[in-house]
This record gives sequence, structure tokens and C-alpha cells, in this order.
Amino acid sequence: MSGSSPVSPPALGRRVLVGYGMGSVATGIFGTVPGLVLLYYLTDVLGVAAAVAGLMVALPKVWDVVLNPWIGSLSDRTRHRWGPRRPWMLLGAVLTPIGFAAIFAAPPIPPGGAAAYVAILFLFTATGYSCFQVPYVALPAEMTADPDERAKVNSCRVAILAVAILLSGALAPMLAGATGDSDGTPAGYRLMGIVMGALLLAGALIAVAATAGAPSVLRTTSEPSLPAQLRAARGNRPFAWLLAMFVVQALAAGLMLAGAQYYATYILDNPSAVSVLFAFLILPLLLAMPMWLAASRRAGKRKATFAASLCFLSGALIAAFGRDVPAAAVYAGVALAGVGYAGIQMLPLSMLGDTIAADAFTTRRRRAGVFTGLWTAGETLGLAVGPGLYGLILALSGFVSSDADHRVAQPDSALTGIVIGFGAVPVLLVGLSLLLLARYDLTEERLIALRDAHGEPPMSAPAGDLT
Repeated sequence: MSGSSPVSPPALGRRVLVGYGMGSVATGIFGTVPGLVLLYYLTDVLGVAAAVAGLMVALPKVWDVVLNPWIGSLSDRTRHRWGPRRPWMLLGAVLTPIGFAAIFAAPPIPPGGAAAYVAILFLFTATGYSCFQVPYVALPAEMTADPDERAKVNSCRVAILAVAILLSGALAPMLAGATGDSDGTPAGYRLMGIVMGALLLAGALIAVAATAGAPSVLRTTSEPSLPAQLRAARGNRPFAWLLAMFVVQALAAGLMLAGAQYYATYILDNPSAVSVLFAFLILPLLLAMPMWLAASRRAGKRKATFAASLCFLSGALIAAFGRDVPAAAVYAGVALAGVGYAGIQMLPLSMLGDTIAADAFTTRRRRAGVFTGLWTAGETLGLAVGPGLYGLILALSGFVSSDADHRVAQPDSALTGIVIGFGAVPVLLVGLSLLLLARYDLTEERLIALRDAHGEPPMSAPAGDLT
């Protein structure tokens, strides 16, 4: 009740923290592997032209920009004994691995048919993934009203996400090349799709099971329609600026993911170096995450995100000169980017939870689903447009596609395009994201003031009792 002394929200148990975080095995694999290998799979294994391949990778995930807010709205209004989120998570946990394995099992058909096959299967898989990801990201804002506890939830999630990205980013190219050439064969990609799909299934199912009976601190009412919720999200200025910043950074990450295999193959002249690049990116992420968590508590999440973004920008800048500097300098730059990547993965998610909590404190409505639906739609858009834009850069620079049995030498202009897409364009995008971040003004002090002014939501409501 307004005016009463605030009660410290209860801490979440280790089972919920770790179990929820295991869902990041699924999100890490799906967020990393297609962005890392799918464009290359199309252009250098199936022989699809670079511009067409980029379009086929981008369009199915652009569909999620429309789908994710709708899934969020549906989950907000779901009434089920498992609560509003977990039924959708289970549906996505089943559909996504099936589609994922099928994407990389393209039959021996001409390039045009292969492009259509991949696009249709990717559309199916992205739809299943939305069913899991949107309600999954909504859960932290509903499991605790404490900003520090929410940061702990997301730091656990990002720690497991880092491991998932590291393992999937290193293992997927190795599996793709396990049956022949180091940069992949059709049989190797089929094997990779099955193994990654099985890991994705396991992580998603663990998250569904572990969050059963988790506390729900928001006994609120949901908006009656998706348009009403979208209007509400549009009116949340901190959320709007945070989302814009995150989309631009996701676009930069999508470009670097899409370009990693090309960069390793044609700039470092070592196709298997893509696994080394990933190791240099993700291992610093694991070590730096506690540093960013401590920095956010000392200086605030916004300032810490500024610092993390600058680290990421500096590393990408070094990679932009990959044709002129030794490989060791490139790896050092990627490691520096990894330090920043830890912060830009973890901190915006905690800030997202803050914007959702601020909305719930002031409106007493359950709108986490639509906020996270828009958030994941934005992330999906950035990660989808990244490979599409990279494919366009390759096409404009004269890149020549080939199949797994016939490798061709690339013109000098294509090598320049590979470096521009992997380093220079991400630098510009991260610089733009800093201008957007400067407009975000929901500080920790302001959030606590809102909580104290409007009163805590009722605590410890059973997950299925939200109304």
C-alpha cells in the first residue's frame, strides 16, 4: 500500500536461478549458430548467390518482428495452471529443435530450391523460437520486484548464455567440418543441426521444469488487446530508447556473427580459425561479467553499459584493420570486444526488467509479455538484418559464391567488403547506439522511488493465479 514501509522482496532460490538460466542454452544456440553459419552454408555449401542468401536468412526472422509482440500479448492473457508463460515456453521447446535440425538437412537440389527450402524451414523454426523466447524473457520481471535480485537473475542467465555461445560457436563449425573439409560439407552440417537441436531441446525443457512454482510478485491485470499494449509500450520512454539502442547493437552483433566465417576463411586464411575467434570473444565475456555486475552496482547500469559499449566498439575497430595488422592483433581486438560483449548482453536485460517493473508499479497492469515481445522482436530484427546486410555488402563488393566441392578465389574488392562488414560497419552502429543510450533516464534511484510511492505488488502469488 502507498505510504507503507517497503518490504524487502524474498530472494529466489538457486534452483530457480540456475534452472531459469539454463534456458539460455536454447537462446544462445539459436541466437548464435544460424547467424554464424547459415549465410556461409547457403553461399559456400549450397551455392546460393550472396544477395539471395542474405535475403533468405533475413526475411523469415523479420516475420518475428510482427510475431513476437503478438506472442507476448497472448502469453499476457493466458490462463493456465502452469501460469501464463510456461505453456508457451514448452510449445517453443518442442518446435524449435525440430526445425533447427531440418534447416541444415537440405537435400541435393539446385541453389534456387535450396534457398526456398532453407527459408521455409527457418520461418518455421523462428516461429517456434518466438513461442519460447518471448515468455522466457518476461519471467524475471515477474519473479522478483527487487532490481538487484533481477540483476542477479540476468547475470546467472548471461553466464550460462556465455557458455552456450562459446560451446555452440566453437562446436558448430567443428561439427560442420567433421566429415570432410574444415569449412563444412552437407553431411557435416546435417550432423551439426542434429547435435545443436538436441542441446537446444535440453536447455529449453530444463527452464520450463525449473520455473514451475517460481514466485510471481505481480498480481496485476493485463491490457485487453494487443493494440492497447503497444500504445502503452510506446508511451514508456525509457523502454523506447533502450529498445532502440539494443536493436542497433544487435545489428552490429549480427553483422559480426555473419562475417566471422568469411573473416576466418578469407582474411585469416584459416577456416577453422572461426572457432578461435569465438573463443577469444566469449572467454573474456565469462571473466568480465562479474566486473560489469559490480560496475553497475557502483555507477549504475546506464554508465556501465556506456563503458561496455566502448569496449565492444574498440575491439571491432581493430578488426576493421584485419588486412593490415597481424592475426595476433585481430585476436586481441576480438578479446577486447568480448569484454564489452559481456556488458551489452547482461546490462540491457536488467534495464529491460527495470522498465517493465516501473510500468507495473505505476499502472498495476501485467504487460511484461508485450514489452519483452517487442524487445525480442527488436533483437530478432537486428540479428536478422545483420546477415542480410552482410550478404548485400558481399554482393556489392563482388563476392563469388561456390559449392562445397568447388572453391573459388575472391577478388580484392570482396576481401575489402568482408572486412568492412565485419569491423567498420559495426563500429559505426555501436557509435550510434551510444547516442540512443544517452536518452535513457530510468536510474535505479528513480525506480526505487516509484516502488516506494506506489507500493509493492502483492508478493508470492502462485504463478497460475495472476488475474
